[in-house]
Amino acid sequence: MPDQSIGVWSYGLYLPQRVMTAQEISEATKGVWSEDAVKNKLGILQKRIPGEDDGTQEMAVRAAKDALTRGNVDPLSIDLILCIGEEWKEYPLTTSALYVQGQIGADNAWGIDVQNRCCTTCSAIKIAKDMMTADEEINCVMIVGGYRNGDFVDYTDKDMSMMYNLGAGAGALILKKGMDRNLVLGTHIMGDGSLARDAGVEIGGICHPFTPENVEEGYHSLRLMDAAHMKARLNEVSVANWYRCIDESLRKSGGLTRADIGYLAILHFKRSQHEAMVAELGLTPEQTVYLEEYGHIGQIDQILSLALGLEQGKIQDGTVVTMIAAGIGYVWASSCIRWGQAK
Repeated sequence: MPDQSIGVWSYGLYLPQRVMTAQEISEATKGVWSEDAVKNKLGILQKRIPGEDDGTQEMAVRAAKDALTRGNVDPLSIDLILCIGEEWKEYPLTTSALYVQGQIGADNAWGIDVQNRCCTTCSAIKIAKDMMTADEEINCVMIVGGYRNGDFVDYTDKDMSMMYNLGAGAGALILKKGMDRNLVLGTHIMGDGSLARDAGVEIGGICHPFTPENVEEGYHSLRLMDAAHMKARLNEVSVANWYRCIDESLRKSGGLTRADIGYLAILHFKRSQHEAMVAELGLTPEQTVYLEEYGHIGQIDQILSLALGLEQGKIQDGTVVTMIAAGIGYVWASSCIRWGQAK
């Protein structure tokens, strides 16, 4: 029987050059949030924002090409592209996975767009591994996507401070069957549909279509549409669900526990939450990277954190990398990878 071990062959990134500083975020809130509060409470020193040519699909292509170059990967070896890019993109109703396929010359691949908000990378890792295990014709999968949902943020909306960190960028992972390194282990995902419409872009869909009067408002209508319910429900279940995902992903990784976590690839959120989670898991600041220089690039955060952890020497051979995410919807996820040569 062929070797079913599935590992990370390569990864790629694209980060826009433009940044929005803590001072500029403070100014955008009309002074409701001071620069000091943006830095120390929200945990944003600066964040990446898109330039003129940084479309969601185009950024994904750049991250894909970076992954191909880093791993010396022939694009013709890719069997499937799972695009994790957001719905906000250059042209609605176009398939981003196939745009990437055409632009990188992955002529043997087919593609699917996957959507699970900020948990899409973890979701795609699970989908890719499961498909590769089940289908002998799928031996190499590219996970790739871009993100620029920060375009929709209204900085004068006080309820939206949790999303002032939304930035822009793209990331890619290439998974391959028969690997003897960087092995993909367990993933666990939980969802709560009672929160499905508590947050989202309110204007521009079927329920509240664009009109001549609301176009400008619509382009900044990422909102908490039921803030009271969302807050109450998250206070009730969010922390427990997140830790359950972490513990279950570890259990599915050959019976690992929190003591085995070597590096936490965690999304960006406010500083106190980050510090509390690191402490609760028994980790130190040296076992993670706080993305205060980048902001929250949605589902790209985990790939960015992986890259930074490797760059800074925080991930070594044998390190168990635990990627954790949460997203509106509401969804929580955790995926584990054992970096380096398999034992």
